[in-house]
Amino acid sequence: MTRLQINGVEEEVTVATVAELVAARGVDPAARFLAVALNGSVLHRSEWPSKLLSAGDNIEIVRPFSGG
Repeated sequence: MTRLQINGVEEEVTVATVAELVAARGVDPAARFLAVALNGSVLHRSEWPSKLLSAGDNIEIVRPFSGG
């Protein structure tokens, strides 16, 4: 298990890559306007499958939603 900071919340995960993390959180990786930042740097989607996660990494998954 790896301990990460995900959208401001510390969590333990069993995934190894950014792509696996996005999928495990139930987020459609093909969704428009979806962005992922790793330790403050926005990643291109093409990097997600190969970008390995390490303990202590800070991940931000940002996607639009409607509501008020």
